[in-house]
Amino acid sequence: MKAISAKQYGDPDVLEYGDRPDPKVAPDSVLIRVKAAGVNPVDWKILAGYLDPMVDTYFPLVPGWDVAGVVEALGADVPEYEVGDEVIGYVRKDGIQHGTYAELVAAPVRTLARKPAALDWQQAAGLPLAGLTAYQAIRRVGTAAGETALVHAAAGGVGSLAVQILVAQGVRVIGTASERNHDFLRSLGAEPVTYGEGLADRVRALAPEGVDVALDFVGGGVVDVSQELLKDRSRVASIADGEVTKKGGHLVWVRPDSAGLTALGELADAGKLTVHVDAVFLLSEAAEAFRRSQEGRTRGKIVLEVS
Repeated sequence: MKAISAKQYGDPDVLEYGDRPDPKVAPDSVLIRVKAAGVNPVDWKILAGYLDPMVDTYFPLVPGWDVAGVVEALGADVPEYEVGDEVIGYVRKDGIQHGTYAELVAAPVRTLARKPAALDWQQAAGLPLAGLTAYQAIRRVGTAAGETALVHAAAGGVGSLAVQILVAQGVRVIGTASERNHDFLRSLGAEPVTYGEGLADRVRALAPEGVDVALDFVGGGVVDVSQELLKDRSRVASIADGEVTKKGGHLVWVRPDSAGLTALGELADAGKLTVHVDAVFLLSEAAEAFRRSQEGRTRGKIVLEVS
């Protein structure tokens, strides 16, 4: 099969496009013919060695955790799927080596769900990691219809999905973003505010009594700002602030979750959630996709088109 791989840690220039052995399929896994693979910031952070202290990494490394594709073969004990089924997955395993930037991926069924019919292959590939991150962060803080949520980096891959999930729940959403993304946020049902100095005052102008929950998808001290605005300082979740638990909030490290993926797919098929694809690259252009992600100005998702 063709795949992207790296023989060592480094910048995007160490990525190579070429032949790799077809993956082995464990009894509880399926072999997926990949249609598209989502690109996430964690992918280039793994390549840079940032996760080395906490996760075993093996070379040559095929990056990628997001996948959308068609089941091509079944493991010995997989009653959940049949050959030809269309699936999506957040294919994170215990170690890092056999990722989704490839024509074929072996994925444990615990990481998969059926592809939402309402999403095309590129949109479907952008849903799993970002969608589950948003979904699990929202569940961690708890939300109810009529409440107000503050979402930081609301136009990004995770933030834009969190906005839609919250709106579907009947939650009022105030989202931070650069001015160029304000109309985009309005189209998702959020009330945009510009991030940066004076943010607390801008949020109070919209919500004088404060907010009920806050979601930090960017880091950079926004947990502190959020807690100034929260009615209950514990109802903040962050994927980027390692000190958030010491501040009384919640740190979220997204986990594979078939039920959560299924719930996101149901929202998509009900017309309540979509995935904005900011840029599409060929599999062979993965290094360029990494550089685009590193710029940190993506609206929605970056995706690799595989087949």
